Amino acid sequence: MTRIAFYGSSLVSSYWNGAATYYRGLIKALSALGYRTTFYEPDAYDRQSHRDIEPPEWCEVVVYPATSEGVQQVTDEAGKADFVVKASGVGFADDIIFERILGKVRDDALVIFWDVDAPATLAQLRSEPGHPLHRHLQSCDLVLTYGGGDPVVRAYRELGVDRCIPIYNALDPDTHFPVDPDPRFEAHLGFLGNRLPDREERVEEFFLRAAADCPELSFLLGGSGWADKPMPGNVRALGHVGTADHNAFNRTPRAVLNISRESMARNGFSPATRVFEAAGAGACLITDYWEGIDMFLTPGSEVFVARDGKDVAEIVSSLDAQTATTVGEAALARVLREHTYDRRAKQVDAIFSAMLADRPREAAQ
Repeated sequence: MTRIAFYGSSLVSSYWNGAATYYRGLIKALSALGYRTTFYEPDAYDRQSHRDIEPPEWCEVVVYPATSEGVQQVTDEAGKADFVVKASGVGFADDIIFERILGKVRDDALVIFWDVDAPATLAQLRSEPGHPLHRHLQSCDLVLTYGGGDPVVRAYRELGVDRCIPIYNALDPDTHFPVDPDPRFEAHLGFLGNRLPDREERVEEFFLRAAADCPELSFLLGGSGWADKPMPGNVRALGHVGTADHNAFNRTPRAVLNISRESMARNGFSPATRVFEAAGAGACLITDYWEGIDMFLTPGSEVFVARDGKDVAEIVSSLDAQTATTVGEAALARVLREHTYDRRAKQVDAIFSAMLADRPREAAQ
C-alpha cells in the first residue's frame, strides 16, 4: 500500500477550517485506490473541541501539540512515506513544518505542496520575495491547488514551479445528498460561510444588501464570527453550523447563496466546496460571478449567477418553488456525473503514477 504523510490544518474539524471537506473527500477516495494516508494536524484554534467527525477508518489522524516538540515529533514521520504532502494554511509553524519535512523525506519519495488558497498564497509570495516558501517550492516535485485554473498555473510557473495542477473541489455523494427539509433552516435564501476579511465586504453586497432590498423575504446566515455584525431585521444568524447539518441547511431554503472570497472571485476558476455540497443536496444555488463557472455548472439551468446584491434580490424575489426544484435537480445530476471526489482521486492517482514512472528517467539524466 502506498503511504501518504499529509500535513494540514484539520481533517476531523471544519471549525474555522473550510478545507476540511475537501481533504476528507480526496483522502477517502484515494484510500479506495490503495493509498494509506496519515493526516497530521495541530491541536490549535479550538478545533478539537469542535470536531465534526471522529478519525475515520480510511485515514489515520495524528493530532499533535501546537509546540516545537510536537512539530519535531510529527515531521520525523515524513521519512516513512512514499508521498509527503504539505498543505497551505496549517495554521501553526507552517514554515518550520515545511523546512523539517524537506530534511526528513526519503530520496525516492515525492514532495507535494497542496495549496488550498492559491490566490492568497500567490499574493503573499509576490509581496514577500524573502518568504521561506519561495525556497521550499524549489524542493517540491509538484504543486497541487484547490483550484485557480490557468491563471494560478501560470503564476506558479513564473515562480519557477515546473508542475502545477489544479485539483478542484467536488462532491462526496456519501456525505452530501438530498434530505428532508428541516424547519430550523426555513428561509427564502440561505448563506453559509465564516466571517473572513476578504469575504465580508462581498457578503455585505451580495447577501445583506439583497436582504435589505427584500424586507418581505426571510434570509438565513450560518457561519462563525457574525454575531456582532449589523444586519437587516429579516436576517437570522445561526452561528457555526456543523457539517452534520449542512445537507439540511442546503436543502431547506428555497435557494442558497455562494459568495466567493474576494481573492478567489478576482482570480476565477475557484469553486468553493459549498458549490458542490449544495448541488449534492439538490439545492437551488445562486452564486456570485467568477470566471469559469460554466466549467462546473451551466448558468440559467443548473445555477443562477449574480453580479451584485441587486441581482440576488431580483433572482430570489422571482424564484418560485418549482423552478428552484428543477434547477437543484439539474445541478445534482451534473455534479454526480462529472464532479465527484472519485473522479478527482483518479486524476491525482494518474498524476502520482506518471511522476513515479518519470523518476527512473530523471535519475538517469
